[in-house]
Amino acid sequence: MQQQIIRIGTRESQLAVWQAELVKGMLEQNGHNAELVFIKSEGDIDLQTPLYAMGVQGVFTRSLDIALLNHKIDIAVHSMKDVPVQLPQGIVRAAVLKRASYKDVLIYNEQLVMNNGEFSEESLSTISSSLFTIATSSIRRKAQWLHRFPGTVIENLRGNVNTRLKKVAESNWSGAIFAAAGLERIGLRPENSIDLDWMLPAPAQGAIMVVCREQDEPIANACKSFNDLNTEIAVTVERDFLSVLMGGCSTPISALAVVKNNSILFKGNIVLPDGSQKSEVEKIFSISDYNQAGKIAAQELLENGGREIVEQMKKA
Repeated sequence: MQQQIIRIGTRESQLAVWQAELVKGMLEQNGHNAELVFIKSEGDIDLQTPLYAMGVQGVFTRSLDIALLNHKIDIAVHSMKDVPVQLPQGIVRAAVLKRASYKDVLIYNEQLVMNNGEFSEESLSTISSSLFTIATSSIRRKAQWLHRFPGTVIENLRGNVNTRLKKVAESNWSGAIFAAAGLERIGLRPENSIDLDWMLPAPAQGAIMVVCREQDEPIANACKSFNDLNTEIAVTVERDFLSVLMGGCSTPISALAVVKNNSILFKGNIVLPDGSQKSEVEKIFSISDYNQAGKIAAQELLENGGREIVEQMKKA
């Protein structure tokens, strides 16, 4: 009997294809035949509207999920930070790949280089933030940046990694914020970039998620072998935190869980979009409590100033 070819749904951007090819290679290493199926997403078609103004969750995942439910593909590969915390009915997580860098990076205009050619995060504090123009479409990055550097002008920056890099190079902005993993995976991180170690990432940033149809056991079993348990635990905590706080990818909620030995080191925050208020939480959990850790951290944050921020955002 001929072996089933596993159809992998992917967006057409260079990064999305890289991620899908990675999964294809893992499947083939385990003896499965696989092919890529290209599908456009709403987030790829509308490149003008800021993500937070599109009014929907899953702008980068919905088209793939529809194709999956309509049996046009067998699995979909997503950047996990783009995936809504509530998966569509009939779709389940098949695997979470080992996480790459979770960090955000600033690609800065080389005219800002100072201190004998050295540019660093410390250099930023010597410039009046009102002179900055920073580009990002992420309300989370915008909020954290404005909290640290109030007065900065924020410009909207949409498109795939290649498109955004081109826009930055052609602009007179001070810089733009990107996810490190996206740049590094396809070898496009420029030298004029620094890690923003103080900026907490989006929940599940740097992780790749594979989904399949519920009860499609042959496909689920084919993906099990490349599921990374520590990454799965970390992103579960982060997404539970996000879920309790009401958030999707268009809310200024950040979370990072790091699995170390038998513990989970967790940091999370919520910031008003204009950067004027921030509530944060930092906790250590036993790894055995990972199913409750994100919810516990979120409740603690709500009780310590977070609820007021959430209410203000709901009113806005």
